[in-house]
Amino acid sequence: MLTIRPADLAAEDVRQLLAIHLAGMQANTPAGHVFALDLSGLQTPDVTVWTVRVDGLLAGIGALKALDADSGEVKSMRTHPDHLRKGVAAALLDHILDEAATRGYHRVSLETGIGESFEPALALYRKRGFTNGAAFGDYAASPFNQFLHLAF
Repeated sequence: MLTIRPADLAAEDVRQLLAIHLAGMQANTPAGHVFALDLSGLQTPDVTVWTVRVDGLLAGIGALKALDADSGEVKSMRTHPDHLRKGVAAALLDHILDEAATRGYHRVSLETGIGESFEPALALYRKRGFTNGAAFGDYAASPFNQFLHLAF
């Protein structure tokens, strides 16, 4: 059974998955170009974090960062390696988008890397209606990142 709940950022399995997430981002993006949130970045009041569990086991994590009253940013989406291609990321992204709509956001954006390792996530985002667009917030465009946006 798949369940999505607010994350317990003190839980060891959550911290381990966040470490996997950061290591993966750093392995696929040059230093100075990784914008993934670490544990302290996920613990700010403008960020809401959820976990996905399958039969009690941590299967994924994701967050929604409030940018302003009308928009948010998808952050730190990661599926545990043992749960890839089981619908975990799709369920979590749908949950995040539903929450963004409930908050009355008109737009949700995200920043992600470029390259083969990012293609499965990009396919999911595009399937949900995200399209490529300009940098937003404090981000700067580089050869190592791209920006996607979804208007509600």
